[in-house]
Amino acid sequence: MRIAVPDLISNSYFPAVAAVELGFFKDEGLDAELQLLFPVPKTMEALRDNELDFVAGAAHATLHAFPNWKGAKLLAALSQNTYWLLVLRSDLGAELGDIQAVKGLRIGAAPGPDSTLRRLLAEVGIDLEKDRVDVGPVPGSTGAGVSFGVNAARALEEGAIDGFWANAMGSEIAVRNGAGTVVLDVRRGIGPPASQHYTFPALVTTDDRIARDPESVRAAVRAIVNVQRALRADPSLAAKVGERLFPPMEAGMIAGLIERDLPFYEPGISEGAVSGMNQFARDIGLLTEDVPYDQVVASQFSGLWSE
Repeated sequence: MRIAVPDLISNSYFPAVAAVELGFFKDEGLDAELQLLFPVPKTMEALRDNELDFVAGAAHATLHAFPNWKGAKLLAALSQNTYWLLVLRSDLGAELGDIQAVKGLRIGAAPGPDSTLRRLLAEVGIDLEKDRVDVGPVPGSTGAGVSFGVNAARALEEGAIDGFWANAMGSEIAVRNGAGTVVLDVRRGIGPPASQHYTFPALVTTDDRIARDPESVRAAVRAIVNVQRALRADPSLAAKVGERLFPPMEAGMIAGLIERDLPFYEPGISEGAVSGMNQFARDIGLLTEDVPYDQVVASQFSGLWSE
């Protein structure tokens, strides 16, 4: 089984990474191979083109390759809520919740996640052109094996950008090295209320795979549910994964990040989460028609979420 993530050295898609590295897929009879493929629209395109079996990525990004939710479905949430943080240069003196501080700044954001930041800023009345906010790629983030959040923290420290919109690993590095200050954490309600439900990390596969091999899909969902349960019971398991895959500094941080996010490591996908995500997708033109919950979520596997 080929499973891809758009960012590896982070907490964003960590349950999928941990399920491979800690043997949870193997326990379900699946020989899983993990791949890093950035950015997330490209990851979803590879899923569409049958180059992958599963993607662990931002749920809304599925629409980049499967218009109007035709051809793919969400299987389980890897965690809940929009999961990127806004970090600005610490010398700007911006306080937590001060969104207006982005005016006149260069903000790094990956393709795919950048749409959530643009929409968030529009919701609070910030006009990117009028307020001279430059939201764009982070220099050096396109190479093979590059972790976006880690690279964004490095770019901030070097002065290549004034801030970034990235995962908790990137934000933690920036805060610890003194280069950055967290301004928004929408997962925890620090930001416009609607932004909390723009998207969430999810395991995704194609309708074709569900039809051809539902048992392998069922096994993959069980692996995610079981690894989330294991991480909630013992967050230190994350360190074992970090030691195998991450550089030393990030390996030493991952267990703490996972422990901090434990309340969000739940596999269920609610109708409210889908409704909020689809409203966001309509607002940015990524979704052009109303779709029912069962067209977005493979609800035939939902019983596994609480097994």
